[in-house]
Amino acid sequence: MTEPSPAPRRRSVVAVVRTRPETVLEDVHRVAELAGWEEALPADAPVILKDNITWHLPFLSANTTPWQLEGALRFLRAAGREVLAVHNDTVVTNPREGLHNLKLQPVYDAWEVPQYFVNEPESVRWAAWRPEAPTPWLDRVYPGGLEFPELFHGKSVLHLPTVKTHIYTTTTGAVKNAFGGLLNTRRHYCHTWIHGVLADLVAVQKELHRGMFAIADGTIAGDGPGPRTMRPVEKNLLIASADPVAMDAVAARLMGFDPLGIELFRECARRGLGAVEEADIERVGDDVPGGWGFRVGDNLASRVGDLLWFGALKGIQALFFRTPLVRIFVTGSHLYHDEWWWRRHGRRRMERLRRESAWGRLFETYEPRGPEGGALTSPPRPASAG
Repeated sequence: MTEPSPAPRRRSVVAVVRTRPETVLEDVHRVAELAGWEEALPADAPVILKDNITWHLPFLSANTTPWQLEGALRFLRAAGREVLAVHNDTVVTNPREGLHNLKLQPVYDAWEVPQYFVNEPESVRWAAWRPEAPTPWLDRVYPGGLEFPELFHGKSVLHLPTVKTHIYTTTTGAVKNAFGGLLNTRRHYCHTWIHGVLADLVAVQKELHRGMFAIADGTIAGDGPGPRTMRPVEKNLLIASADPVAMDAVAARLMGFDPLGIELFRECARRGLGAVEEADIERVGDDVPGGWGFRVGDNLASRVGDLLWFGALKGIQALFFRTPLVRIFVTGSHLYHDEWWWRRHGRRRMERLRRESAWGRLFETYEPRGPEGGALTSPPRPASAG
């Protein structure tokens, strides 16, 4: 008797589409359709919109864009999905300021989306919870036990990152977007083990949420020492997938990085948390060539961080980051990013985008269409690109 043939391994679908300002809301729907959003997000589960406010200053490439958010709201509401938004702060980012500077708050208001702030006890309650999957790196950082927002249980999540580089993880996208929502204000404890922690968080989400989906904005991508001090580069594309690991791997290859040369992707592949190998990913949509030649490089924050998180001062990092001395670094980050770098480089780069890029002009004048802004029709499904 012959043994039955093993079932074929199912490949993760990642959609990549070209876009332009005149059609971007429709193109957000198109990329989501191609990537199978309706199958990924069950109809009977509310959808958490997890935006990516990396910086509260209005810098394209670093943050969720208003058109990315509104495009997602259009197809979700057209399908009758219940939606809510969840925001997080960091020790160096103010989400309420960012919501206004990034023109996201008018979109949430126009669509009447309930909003929650995971780091404000009056908004979101945290409670102990342990997934069945192992979380070895989180357990190392938080030996006293894990807590997660009660609001997240049983809901789906839609991540809205941008395509950009990162000083500690080389690239950043949907996987790292969970870092803010799922870990409280002590998440900076994790940086020494950041790659393993992020893999753990993928495992956590698979049990915490009913479904996962991600749409990355690559209209203006970020090259350089991200996730803030970057060079905005016009790339005119959107990426989407129900597999956040696969989506981030595709984005990495587009930027010119080998995902298997990045510890996060190797860890996810080893644990079966998502597709990384090209053979395991089905690219659909438009034919967008990669190899952009992006480079991370260093800035002042990465040089200090490398010493304390990974280098010669690693052994005494608790003295600096788990005591009131952390305020020195918070103040230093504010002075470096918000005062010196923004005034010297960031503001000028945004001014150049407003002059030279249609995306910069769209951001400058963006007004949400809202629910009455036109009927939503199903976009065509072009053939696979690879």
